Amino acid sequence: MKISSQVYVRGSIEAVELYCRAFDAEIQLKIMDESQKAYAHCELFVDGKLFMAVSEAPATCDVSRKTKWQHMAFNVYDMGTETAVRRAYDVLRDGCTVIDPLGPCPWNPCCSNLIDKFGVFWWIAI
Repeated sequence: MKISSQVYVRGSIEAVELYCRAFDAEIQLKIMDESQKAYAHCELFVDGKLFMAVSEAPATCDVSRKTKWQHMAFNVYDMGTETAVRRAYDVLRDGCTVIDPLGPCPWNPCCSNLIDKFGVFWWIAI
């Protein structure tokens, strides 16, 4: 058995571009839904390993931003350097809600909690 992360958003093409920039990810597999001009399924890899999959949310899914996030959260840690964390933070914060600004916490020297413009909650850290 395997488990992986997948997020469903409105604006999957823009979300994939954002996550590729934030985490230096590469698209390894993409399946387009031509009727929606969006990703039916898109797999992002970092350092040759599956990082996450992104798909366009079906019209029947409520992905409203009433609560500012979709109850989907990613913890991305062991990013290696403060530079890597800062790059992700700088990319993700465009149009986001910052919960905890980039800085130290009791258990990590450089981290942040934020909700991106697609409503996805991120904890990023060294």
